[in-house]
Order: sequence, then structure tokens, then C-alpha cells
Amino acid sequence: MKTTPTFVPKQLLLALSATLVMSSLGFTPALSAAGKLEKEDLKFGFIKLTDMAPLAVAAEKGFFEEEGLFVQLEAQANWKVVMDRVVNGELDGSHMLAPAPLAASIGFGTKADIVAPFSMGFNGNAITVSNDIWKQMKANVSMDGGKPVHPIKADALKPVVEKYKAEGKPFNMAMTFPAGSHNLKLRYWLAAGGINPGYYSPPQDISGQVNAEAMLSVTPPPQMPATLESGTIFGYCVGEPWNQQAVFKSIGVPVITDDELWKDTPEKVFGVTKQWAEKYPNTHLAVVKALIRASIWLDAENNKNRKEAVEMLAQKQYVGADAEVLAASMNGTFEYEKGDKRSLPDFNTFFRHGASYPSYSSAIWYLTQMRRWGQINEFKPDNWYLDTAKQVYRPDIYLAAAKELVAEGKAKAEDFPADTSIKPSQNFFIDNIAFDANKPNDYLAKFPIGLKAKQTVAGGKVVE
Repeated sequence: MKTTPTFVPKQLLLALSATLVMSSLGFTPALSAAGKLEKEDLKFGFIKLTDMAPLAVAAEKGFFEEEGLFVQLEAQANWKVVMDRVVNGELDGSHMLAPAPLAASIGFGTKADIVAPFSMGFNGNAITVSNDIWKQMKANVSMDGGKPVHPIKADALKPVVEKYKAEGKPFNMAMTFPAGSHNLKLRYWLAAGGINPGYYSPPQDISGQVNAEAMLSVTPPPQMPATLESGTIFGYCVGEPWNQQAVFKSIGVPVITDDELWKDTPEKVFGVTKQWAEKYPNTHLAVVKALIRASIWLDAENNKNRKEAVEMLAQKQYVGADAEVLAASMNGTFEYEKGDKRSLPDFNTFFRHGASYPSYSSAIWYLTQMRRWGQINEFKPDNWYLDTAKQVYRPDIYLAAAKELVAEGKAKAEDFPADTSIKPSQNFFIDNIAFDANKPNDYLAKFPIGLKAKQTVAGGKVVE
């Protein structure tokens, strides 16, 4: 698909000269220079997932301290607790699901103004099914040399779901949070295979199971493997290390990773309340600088630091999983069926390819999926999507932090995008439906399953 002249390809952005970048990094006057920190002692939250790594690295490698910050990192029970504690001020900020601040801005679940100046990275998730479901799916999967051909589409699962339906049995799957990336990615995969994951109809029905063929419910990430093993669910979408843990324990098989579903998919962000950001602008900038440095360190020189990162994350106060399980994905490989380990060098990326940059196009994609499944249960014009993205995702703060790091010799100007332009149309999705962030309603109209135009969900059905 051709792109309009307003688009600036990522490769071109990253190749711009240091002079151009330094002159074009945009930011507000309040962020134009390093200033006195308004608050030095901070408490940040996280969920025990591999992609909290920039927080752990910034603490362990002294990047927070070098910015004058004294940071306490505290594991949280689930994503709802994360949002609640950030909103009520118990946490200064936290590791968050990428769509969660967007959902809060429109009042789905929690109503709050959250800003996200930093992306925690790309990819890092997978969809895992139980051994029994995989055995049934495998009959529908193409093979090459005795191994499944990847990516595996939900087409292979559809006959299994239909069998359960014919027998009057619900097909139960889990995700981590309704306003979360795992929920929206699992729904995308299922729908691409012709399986309806159900609709929301807020505020009356927030189950997300209206007309569902696969019944999705919430399970906290560390509990996913045990819930699968108990037979309560037949599959789940979650971040690492909880997919590799299923392989390690021989209780399930990851069938697709999110970078196979959508290459370089944004996964988590670091978020604070808008009020906090406005009250502590210099502190906020210092936090983002430390996190950028951590993301650079994580991807430096072909992942040379990943072994050390795995050892950090294995500590009880961080992810607390076995180092062998963490290394299975952090070191550029991924194991599907036990013994079927393949090279996936970009399964976890934290800085390269713009992984730490909070792009408007990423925010708009998540908003389209929230609209698709009824979390946004009314028509919104195209401009609404960008306006909403700009309220939440803050590349201006990110670029201001980048400018300071470049000036201090701690980062290279060419590694950062030069402006906040929306990315060109992308066609890296498993269903080959191209996404154009400038035309969200046209994008939604392309999906066979999902709300489009002025459709809403009311009375347990989709209405025009």
C-alpha cells in the first residue's frame, strides 16, 4: 500500500543525522533543560513479567541513582491493583499494559488521566494451550520435517472450539486484564481464525462474552500455568516467563508469539498520572532518562547483557522465576513444544527498532481494537483516535529526555526518531489486514468479525 507524503518511514527516521535530530527534538519549555528534582524518593510498581526489565536494570545498574533518584520497586498483585495504586498516589508510577492508560482516559474500568512517556518494549507475549488442546489442534497444523509450520493460526483451533460448542461445553481461555494487551492480542488471533471472542457492552455488561465462541476471563500472570494445569482454562495469552514455564513444566504448548501475530508489537508502557507529571516535571524527565538508558543497555551489542539481565530478573524481588526459564526467551530463542526451540532474536526488544518510543500509531491501534470489541461502544470519528492518543502517549517527554542523554554523551542521536509523525501503514499482521493509523474507521471496516461504522452492542447483540 502506498503511503502519503506525511508519513516518515521508521528506517529514514533512524538514519537522520545527529544535527537534524538535535535541532528537531520537540518538547515544552518546562522540559527544555535539566532542573532541580521536585521529588527524589519514588516508589514504582510492576507485575512479575520479563518486560519489567527496564525498571530492574535502571535500579540495579545505578541509572536511577545517577539521575538523582532513589527508587523502590514493588511487585503488585494484578493489573487492577497497579492502576488503582497509581491513581490514588500509593505508587508514583508503574509498569502498565500499553492500552490500560488509554482505557482509563475514556473511563473503561477506571476513569483517570494517565500519561505514558516511555514504552517498556516490543513483543514478549505468547498464546499457550494445554497439551490436550494442542493434541487436537495439531491435526490441523501444517508440518515440515516433523515440526509445525509457524506462525500457527487460530484456524487450527476453530474445529476444536466447534466441537466443544456442539457438546454444550464452554471453551475457556484466560488473559490478564480487560483493558490489556493480552486480551486484545488474544482476541485478534482468535478472530483472525474465525472464532468470535465476544463483545463488551459497558456499563451494563463488562464480561466481554456477548456472542462469544471462546470465553475469555481474567487470571493474574503468575497464576496462568497452575490454572491451565488444573483444567479451569484451556489456553491463555500472557507475557514471559509464564509461557515458557508451561513448556518447562510439560503442561502446555505456546502456539504463537505476539511478534508472529504482529511484528514489533508494543506491549507495556511506564505510566504516571497527569497530575503527577505536571507536579514533578523534572523528576519525570529524570525517570524517563534512566529508563531509556536501561533499555539501551538491555539491547546493546547484540544482546550481550542479557545473561546479566536474566540473573537480575531471577531474583525474588523482581520476576523470581527460574533463570533457565527466563533465559529461554530473553536470549533470542523460544521453545514451543518441548524440544522445539527456535531462533526468535527479537522476541524481547527494549530499545532497537524504536521499542522504547511511545508512538501515537501504537496507541491508535489499541484504541481501534477497543472499539472493535465494544469497550468503546459508540462510533468515533477518525480525528478522535489521534486526539485521544495525544492525551495519553507523550513522545514529547521521551524526546526531551533523549535530547539530554545525547547532550550528556549517554546516547546517540541517530538512535532516536526525529519527530512524532505517525508511522506509515503497516501490514505485518497474521491476517494481512493493513493498519493505517490515519484511517482507523476504514481499518475497522476490513474485519469480518468486530464492530464497525455506527454499530453498538445492546441487549446482548450487535445492532446498527
